[in-house]
Amino acid sequence: MNDVQTYATEEELLAALRAGDRQACAELVRRYSPKLYRVTLRILGSEDEAEEALQEAFISACNKISSFRGDSQLGTWLYRITTNAALMRLRKRREEHISLDAPVETEEGTVLPRNLADWRFDPYRVVLSGELREILEDAIQRLPDTLRVVFILRELEGLSTLETAEALGISESATKVRLHRARMMLRNLLAPYLAEMDAGKEHPVPA
Repeated sequence: MNDVQTYATEEELLAALRAGDRQACAELVRRYSPKLYRVTLRILGSEDEAEEALQEAFISACNKISSFRGDSQLGTWLYRITTNAALMRLRKRREEHISLDAPVETEEGTVLPRNLADWRFDPYRVVLSGELREILEDAIQRLPDTLRVVFILRELEGLSTLETAEALGISESATKVRLHRARMMLRNLLAPYLAEMDAGKEHPVPA
């Protein structure tokens, strides 16, 4: 006989979590581990630290579920807890304070740039080779922490600007500024490789 409890809806899962159901916590881990592990791994760059940060995040989420008011989606709330757990490990590792609420310094101050679409990833280019993927991952790791986290959530995990802002506890305008800066920095880091690729190879566009 199968005694494993199933939860048809997120509301049922939340109710069970708030009631202290241990199986509900296990189900939360099962549902969200893959995507949240990608986030911790991309932030920390270490499988061991990523797993430890993820475990800390789920323990915190299950213990603090009563604080979840439903103002955002459960997944967004979990992204925030997970991101904070990963950043806490970065703080310890680098012995420096990282504040997601600190204003973003730009050449124009903290004013949102007018054009945020002057560079985006070309997915066809990104998947051309394993070598380029490795170069991309290395470039992402070289971004400042506050920019890297925004880029990971917005571009790689596919969260909306609002969801990213809610996950990080910052404004939508600050999210856009940081995403813009991350794109610009990555463009500069990847420019030599993309220029060499374009000059040395011809890649037919798939039909």
